[in-house]
Amino acid sequence: MAKFQGLAEYAAAIAPIIDAAHVNVHATARRAATELAETSGVTPGLLPDLRFVLPLRPLTRAGLAVIHRYHDPAALEDAVSEHLREGTLADGDDGLRLTARGRAYVHGLYEVHAAATARAWPGDLRVLAELAGRVLEHAERVPGGALELVAPPYEPGGASPGVLLFNRLAALRYHRADAHAAAWEAAGLSAAEIVGLRDGPVRAAVEAATNLRAGRPYAALSAAERDALHDGLLTLI
Repeated sequence: MAKFQGLAEYAAAIAPIIDAAHVNVHATARRAATELAETSGVTPGLLPDLRFVLPLRPLTRAGLAVIHRYHDPAALEDAVSEHLREGTLADGDDGLRLTARGRAYVHGLYEVHAAATARAWPGDLRVLAELAGRVLEHAERVPGGALELVAPPYEPGGASPGVLLFNRLAALRYHRADAHAAAWEAAGLSAAEIVGLRDGPVRAAVEAATNLRAGRPYAALSAAERDALHDGLLTLI
């Protein structure tokens, strides 16, 4: 008997598991990441969230605003200004880029995450990383959305399966974020309104529409593979 009745139900079930697994690694890495920032003399700011974007491609301020839809624009600009002052980012005609100092910090962060995933997620993660990668490959890049800005994620040579899984899940979260934005925009809501919206029929309709969109890329996996991804990620939280 199928564990899930459809892709929308599956998307609703796996989303909080992906979030929890992602948070688990960040929590495990917190002490080492703090030490890295202190020894590097770097304010982490936006760099941990953009670790799998900026090593590959520049990012405009407009793109940054899309990725951080629910952030205060002034606070976002303050964070950018801090990176510019510290010399971890440079502002060019094509957008924000990592400097040599910023790149060194991000590469150090990858080492921290490799150690953290090894501690937080013991076992062979190659299958889960491959399944997550296939879902990400089939996730729709909505023009003007966040996913087209963050995917494909940066994957350094020799990266462990844990790091690959961590970054692929992080990028995949933006597919759901785009689906959610499309759903609340279709309902005539703004970012501020959806953040403040209480539980009720409108919220339920937005979540249902989100799950319909977010479930589509999971069709790239068989039912057995979807169960394997769900159950495997569940063991990592």
